[in-house]
Amino acid sequence: MTVTKDLGKLPPAKVVPASRPIIRLVVADDHPVVRFGVKNMLMADPGFEVVAEAEDGDVAITQVLEHEPDILLLDVQMPRLPGLEAMRAIMSRSPRVKIILLTSTISTQQIIEALQIGARGIVLKDSVAGDLGESIRAVASGDYWIGGERVVNLVMALHGLMQKAAAQPERKTFGLTPRELEVVGCIVEGCSNKDVARQFNISEETVKRHLSNIFDKTGVSTRLELALFAISHKLVASD
Repeated sequence: MTVTKDLGKLPPAKVVPASRPIIRLVVADDHPVVRFGVKNMLMADPGFEVVAEAEDGDVAITQVLEHEPDILLLDVQMPRLPGLEAMRAIMSRSPRVKIILLTSTISTQQIIEALQIGARGIVLKDSVAGDLGESIRAVASGDYWIGGERVVNLVMALHGLMQKAAAQPERKTFGLTPRELEVVGCIVEGCSNKDVARQFNISEETVKRHLSNIFDKTGVSTRLELALFAISHKLVASD
C-alpha cells in the first residue's frame, strides 16, 4: 500500500513541552527580506508559529483581526499606516494581542509614547538575532521587553525612561520620522536616490516620497538646501 510511504514523507510535527504552548505570531514589516529572515528564524524554534505576514500597517490590522495571534511583531516605519498608528487601531479592536515593535532606531521619547499606547516590547533590528526569541517569551508571559532586557515593573521602567528623557537636551527634529532622519543623513553624505534605496532596501519611489515629506517639513526645496539645513540644525552628527 502507498499509504505508509506517503505518511513516511510527512514532515515531523513540532514537539513542544506541555508547559510551553506554541506562541502564534504575525510578522509585519514592509521589507520582504526582513519578513523572510524573521519568519525563518522564528519557525526554526518549535515554540513559535508564524500564522501570517503583513507588508504595511493596514494589512497588519487585517491579519491581526483575522488570525488573533498571541504576538504581533510590528515595524515602526510602515507604508500607508505608520506602526504607532496601526498599533492604536489594533489596541482599540483587539486588545488581547501583545505588540512588540521592531525598529532600526528609536528615541527615548518615542519608546515612552509606544509603551503608553500599548506596546509590550521594543526590539532593535540590529539585535533581533540575539533578543527576539527571549523578548517574545517575556512578553507572552506577561512581562515587558525594553532596551534588551525583561522588564517586570512597567511603572518603574517608565519613570526611569522619563527621567532619562528629561535629562537629555531637546533635539528639534521638525517632525521627521527616524527613517526620514536616516535619509537626511544619507543626503548630507552625498548619496543619490539609488544609493539610499540600496542602503535601506527600499524602492527609489519610496526614497522620493521620503524626500518630498522631508522638504515639506523642513521648508527646503533642494538637496543642497536640505544638507545645509541638516548641518545647521544638528539633524546629523557633526562629523
